[in-house]
Amino acid sequence: MPENRFDANGEIKLEAAMARLEEVLRALDRDGVDLEEALRLYEEGIRLVRVCNDRLDDAERRIKILKLSDGGEIVEENFSDIKERESK
Repeated sequence: MPENRFDANGEIKLEAAMARLEEVLRALDRDGVDLEEALRLYEEGIRLVRVCNDRLDDAERRIKILKLSDGGEIVEENFSDIKERESK
């Protein structure tokens, strides 16, 4: 994999993980994949899904929403707090 697929911490970037997951899914969809290869691809796909979910969860925690309060002041709220409140 090219170096630009990894961040400064040596972890795969979200976009690279998603692209590799697409490749894994295409490989699993091909005819003639033997059981051992299918299991290896499946396990890699599961790891990639977890990486993608972790990256997206982290992004949600970092996003701040700026709103105007009733008093006209700008207030900051975490996106993850809004999302959690709306899911209840």
